[in-house]
Amino acid sequence: MIKSMTGFASASGADAPFSWGWEVRSVNGRGLDLRLRVPDWVDGLEAGLRKKLGALATRGNVTCNLRLTRDEAMAGLVVNDAQLATVLGALQEIEARAMDAGVSLAPSKATDIVTMRGVLEQPTYADDAESLCTALLADVDHVLADFDAMRHREGAALAEVLTAQLNEVETLTAQAATLTQARQDEMATNLRNNLSRIMDNSEGADADRVAQELAMIAVKTDITEEIDRLGAHVSAARDLLAAGGAVGRKLDFLMQEFNREANTLCSKAQMKALTSIGLALKAVIDQMREQVQNVE
Repeated sequence: MIKSMTGFASASGADAPFSWGWEVRSVNGRGLDLRLRVPDWVDGLEAGLRKKLGALATRGNVTCNLRLTRDEAMAGLVVNDAQLATVLGALQEIEARAMDAGVSLAPSKATDIVTMRGVLEQPTYADDAESLCTALLADVDHVLADFDAMRHREGAALAEVLTAQLNEVETLTAQAATLTQARQDEMATNLRNNLSRIMDNSEGADADRVAQELAMIAVKTDITEEIDRLGAHVSAARDLLAAGGAVGRKLDFLMQEFNREANTLCSKAQMKALTSIGLALKAVIDQMREQVQNVE
């Protein structure tokens, strides 16, 4: 099944004291352009996200945003071991000097120590980075699954539209083939009449040379090859839609070939009804080309 390059998904999650919100979206692009807006202090997060997104998308401009907040009230306090050791060492030294000087000091209480500057502190973001990265990369999987599912749904809708347009191209091509057969009989009669008029009104004209020129004109207006190629392009496009995967570039190339054959058919038509069919083909092909721009 083909996939669309457009998609969107969002979700929220939490792992105390952090909470977050994901938003993943993509639009059309010639190649794959990943734009991530995530906290740079969470080591490994961006690399992990790039790997996951790269496994889902091969084309498109994909943006992944993460809004991360921390509830300071839930973060709690931790003991700064280094600062505590420094404070206790200082207290021991003070007490030793006081005893040497014959000064009696009241015993230090734990409540006195924890109020000293730097003994208790809130944990830094870096302290939680590794576990947070693991939690975020696990949580993003369901967001990316929703994102990919939307791209598949859009792709299925695109396939239906493109299939209907290919059917229309096939119908118009068949109509052109029918008109071509009728036109060939008419052109053969006209060529014979033109040859007779030329020979009756041109003394010394080389009959073989005149016949060659008229034959060349007939060849230049023959659209049999264009009709055959249009049929082949329809089959090729259907095969690509059935194969699925990243076929957007191949379909885009086919649209150029479709358009080339339709242009040639119009230039060779020399018949009002056939010209109308050629113009209708160009209109449908242009509509297909617009739809193909959305295919991955």
